[in-house]
Amino acid sequence: MSKFVTLSSRQRMPIIGLGTWKSSPGQVKQAVLAALECGYRHIDCAAAYGNEQEVGEALAQWVGPGKALQRDDVFVTSKLWNTMHDPEDVEEACRTSLDHLGLSYLDLYLIHWPIAFQRGTELMPRREDGSICYSDTHYRDTWTAMEKLVDKGLVKAIGLSNFNARQIDDIISTARHTPVVNQVECHPYLSQTDLLAHCRSKAICVTAYSPLGSRDRPWATADEPCLLQDPHLGDIAQKYQKSPAQVILRWNIQRGVACIPKSVTPSRIQENLAVFDFSLSQEDMELIDSLNRNMRFVVPTTEKDGKKVFRDAHHPHFPFNDPY
Repeated sequence: MSKFVTLSSRQRMPIIGLGTWKSSPGQVKQAVLAALECGYRHIDCAAAYGNEQEVGEALAQWVGPGKALQRDDVFVTSKLWNTMHDPEDVEEACRTSLDHLGLSYLDLYLIHWPIAFQRGTELMPRREDGSICYSDTHYRDTWTAMEKLVDKGLVKAIGLSNFNARQIDDIISTARHTPVVNQVECHPYLSQTDLLAHCRSKAICVTAYSPLGSRDRPWATADEPCLLQDPHLGDIAQKYQKSPAQVILRWNIQRGVACIPKSVTPSRIQENLAVFDFSLSQEDMELIDSLNRNMRFVVPTTEKDGKKVFRDAHHPHFPFNDPY
């Protein structure tokens, strides 16, 4: 099994990368340093994570003339946030991420969500009642501005995150530069089989975020199932003398899905990369496939009448109302 996936842009993207979502300032720099030290060559970032400057500090210690790595040794992804969807804002947003990361180009730049928020400096613009202030900018218009970043050499390739099959086709129908990646939540409880097949048919690589279930996300509740404690995964892990996390990552890798597990613990960062010295049997792959519950852990929610509901479900570009 190759440690890379080849994108339609002909770039080779390491199939395991370090996720930096929820990695707080003061932690993320050390996490990136630990990852580069043990062999990671793929770092996944986003403007909305609020930590790109610290990621950049870590990259500066390792990457550049006279350093251990050259720029083309490391694959760096960032993402355009929802408040910057207006075509006039896209290049500025990209250049800000580049400045924070200390880079002259990104290997991959994604539209973080298909939903546009009101323009401005506030990450989550809200009305007095707490509801989100949306913009009517269409993601197709945002994509046209993203394509200009490729033309200018600011990014090597562009892609999507949290887009469904219909929205992907919508983008492709007018694109000059087609998306090379769709980054989505993907793990044994949300196997994304249909979306994965659709993306494959369009030569789009799927990258799994929260591939281990994102138990540390802020809105996790005590009564929800914990993916890493699933007894079936525990049995398979014992069989291969690996951890449940390694089994999950290996399952996705054997499906051709890239993974960006987040951790700030050096031992776990190293463990998550140690998934190339074993293979799961077809029987075990099918068993893990059978665990699918179509369960999303990472969906923006809000309180309404004392219940948690999907925050953006009424928005016409909300991606999870479609079957896949």
